[in-house]
Amino acid sequence: MKKMIIIASILIVCIAAVAVGGYLLWQSFTGPLYQPGDVRAGKNLGAPLNPPAQPAEAGVWLVEPGIRLHYFATGEGKPALVIHGGPGTPTVKSWGGLEPLEGDYRFHYYDQRGCGESTRPFDTFASSNYYENMQALNKSLGLGAQVADIERIRRILGVEKITLIGHSFGGFIAALYAAEFPERVEKLVLISPADMLVMPQENGGLFPLVRERLPESERAGFDAFLKEYLNFQNIYSKSEADLVGMNDRLGKYYLQAYPNAPQAAQGRPGGWMVWGIYLSLGQRHDYRAAMKSTAFPVLILHGADDLQTEETTRQYAGIYPNAEFAVVPGTTHFMFEENSAEFARVVKEFLLGQ
Repeated sequence: MKKMIIIASILIVCIAAVAVGGYLLWQSFTGPLYQPGDVRAGKNLGAPLNPPAQPAEAGVWLVEPGIRLHYFATGEGKPALVIHGGPGTPTVKSWGGLEPLEGDYRFHYYDQRGCGESTRPFDTFASSNYYENMQALNKSLGLGAQVADIERIRRILGVEKITLIGHSFGGFIAALYAAEFPERVEKLVLISPADMLVMPQENGGLFPLVRERLPESERAGFDAFLKEYLNFQNIYSKSEADLVGMNDRLGKYYLQAYPNAPQAAQGRPGGWMVWGIYLSLGQRHDYRAAMKSTAFPVLILHGADDLQTEETTRQYAGIYPNAEFAVVPGTTHFMFEENSAEFARVVKEFLLGQ
């Protein structure tokens, strides 16, 4: 279905506001449920990192019993994994900016667990035990589960090292994987990686910016919606469909604030997945130290007109000892479609040295 691809960016920037939201039943759990190193240690995972035997069905990876990831691939050559943003906004077609590299790479695009056509492990929660529900959600759909899936995909593909290309929230997930498994990363491309390295965020997140750009007549409705959206106290009374609907509503407000956002097709957004990520992040963390001891080459890209500031994107460049940084002119958050030729040129030079 045709939707505005810019919706993907709203979730990644607003997570800080959600993570510090005013729900009452998690006040004492201010730390993150995920720490870099947890996946490597096998902590809080639903299954081992070694994936099961793969089904004969095309376009499906079985990463653990009962969890199927939908994917498609384009190109020929060395495998590279494309990690979409959101959280929970999968891509349904190849990126224009990667098509010129398809003679050298085979790009694998997949729907992260909990969104698109991949498995959604929860519909509703019958239990009234908030803590147990929180732990189950984190274990099945949180940061650790998403990072573990990348390692399982690498093993399914049968390569010692893999090139990762992460956009927005996907860039953040790629960076976490690289922190846990640096010896398995060939090269890392981060496209406007999400501002999640440190929480709480200094800039307050996206909600105030959206509200400021809304017509005056829409602001009271937006405030009421945010109160519902951030109400973690009653989150387990919701269903998967309820949460998908809430994310759609959030996107509509965003479009009112930014009516000139680019369009592209995207898959069905996540529901519980998004809240699993929120809970994993917690209210306070600093993941930067875990990412510093890496030797693989890193390319970090920023759109010249992105709503995310260049300073925010440069946080990643300041961490990696072997990083390149580039600004792609005439683009916002989706440079691989907005200026695909320049995007392709910069990425090709980085990956192939030409």
